[in-house]
Amino acid sequence: MAMGTIEVAVTGLGASTPLGGDMAGTWEAMLAGRSGTSVIAEDWAAALPVRIAAPLAVEPTESLSRVEARRLDRCEQLALVSAREAWAHAGRPEVDPERLAVVIGTGTGGARSLLAQDDLLEQFGPRKVSPYAVPMLMPNGPAAWVSIDLGALGGARTPVSACSSGAEAIAMGLDLIRLGRADVVVAGGTEACLAPLPLAGFAQMTALSTRNEDPGAASRPFDLDRDGFVMGEGAAVLVLERADLARARSARVHALLAGAGVTSSAVHITASDRYGQVRAIGQALADGGLGPLDIGMVHAHATSTPAGDLVEAEAVADAVGTHPVVTATKSMTGHLLGASGALGAAVAVLSLREGATPAIRNLDRPDPEVKLDLVRGNRRRGVWEAALANSFGFGGHNVTLAFTRA
Repeated sequence: MAMGTIEVAVTGLGASTPLGGDMAGTWEAMLAGRSGTSVIAEDWAAALPVRIAAPLAVEPTESLSRVEARRLDRCEQLALVSAREAWAHAGRPEVDPERLAVVIGTGTGGARSLLAQDDLLEQFGPRKVSPYAVPMLMPNGPAAWVSIDLGALGGARTPVSACSSGAEAIAMGLDLIRLGRADVVVAGGTEACLAPLPLAGFAQMTALSTRNEDPGAASRPFDLDRDGFVMGEGAAVLVLERADLARARSARVHALLAGAGVTSSAVHITASDRYGQVRAIGQALADGGLGPLDIGMVHAHATSTPAGDLVEAEAVADAVGTHPVVTATKSMTGHLLGASGALGAAVAVLSLREGATPAIRNLDRPDPEVKLDLVRGNRRRGVWEAALANSFGFGGHNVTLAFTRA
């Protein structure tokens, strides 16, 4: 490894997604090929050109106190629910609070709270604005609330790098442990901005699928008939731990986080860039002491946009080759924006652990320009020693995480 010999283990996983209220339910639904996309039920969606999205399967308020439900933005609620699940899944490690850190990324933070409070201000004046408005809308709120909940004194950090925020949080957690600044890091991403303005904005960019009459078929990565992504909401959190300490307490190690690559493209504010993606993949391989032939599985960013999927397919083929099996679970969850990279990382971990990876839903006519081994039809079984999880975001953010089997 590039930064020393410290191994970093994944000992806990948590999630709340359009497919399930926890990681186990989400994984089961992925293997079954279910879709979390539906028609938006709220009245405000009727005026939008895109009226489908992937909302949560389980409301976070079902497992939160009344105070938490009232005072936390939805993205903060999701982060807290997922972090609690991941922490319990890891066996609640006994760690010096000053050696415990939190890194939770988000693309937009408390966007729904910001929009709702602005509506109140415009309609009723400043006295109707909530005293909790600022803590609800600030992007660092999710990391802050998780750190308070766990008593983590080793830092609460918030990468804000669009759709790669959650993956960059995990990369930052890797660095914190390798640099000796923490022994355990709770890292992931969260997003909850299903609201008229974000949906209208993405629709105006022609980034969203317009299959309003067939929601379950809308998200179709690598398919010849793909026409844009489906906007979703959710969170995913991993517990990262020094592997020697995890083994010393007999914790189950689900996989090792072997390396990470983080690059910026500096080309265009929204367009995908093959060179930047190739560099991120190459950095992750080098950082993890891996070669292209070591990689058996790739979780693709693959949002289902016509240009973006093809650029990534070319980048994977260039940097790794065409031999790994490739899956893309946004076909089922929709695009969770800042949380998507963390969920993709969890899928890579579970694929290594379980020896199976989900099939890409709606891959009816694979794009002939994509020269990859796409998982189609049924889940793919295999024993893979290493896997990659890609995550790319507006602004030219490119993150690749490399995992190895424990």
